[in-house]
Amino acid sequence: MPSNDVRILAQAAVPTAAVGAIAAVVSGVVAGGKGAIGAVVGTLIVILFMGIGLYVLQRTARSFPQLFQMMGLLLYAAQLLLLVVFVGLFKNTTLFNPRAFAVVLVVATLTWIVAQARAHMRAKILYVDPDASAKGDKSQKTDRSS
Repeated sequence: MPSNDVRILAQAAVPTAAVGAIAAVVSGVVAGGKGAIGAVVGTLIVILFMGIGLYVLQRTARSFPQLFQMMGLLLYAAQLLLLVVFVGLFKNTTLFNPRAFAVVLVVATLTWIVAQARAHMRAKILYVDPDASAKGDKSQKTDRSS
């Protein structure tokens, strides 16, 4: 992963983990140990899903830049659908508090999206490759003169 991608991943994952830790404490106080476990599991699922999604999106952007926007929309829709499926699968579990799990899934997902958007806005990513345009200019000049 290039350094910009790692930086964006860290700038999205760290706030999500921090919000998850706070949510685990709050859930532990409100719903007991099972609430804290539900909050931790929810936070880990969000970080895992969104991290894999960011990795796939960055690979797609490098390989197929023309598909970037469509892939981003499809990826976010699939991630949200999978999170809804997880809530549905674990709504009657006795392993942890399902309400704390569901609330933390939503809060952690929103935190990730906001943090990732902020990281992208602050990143200094070039829109064009200056080396490629310099090479393109030289090849055009040689083509015209021949």
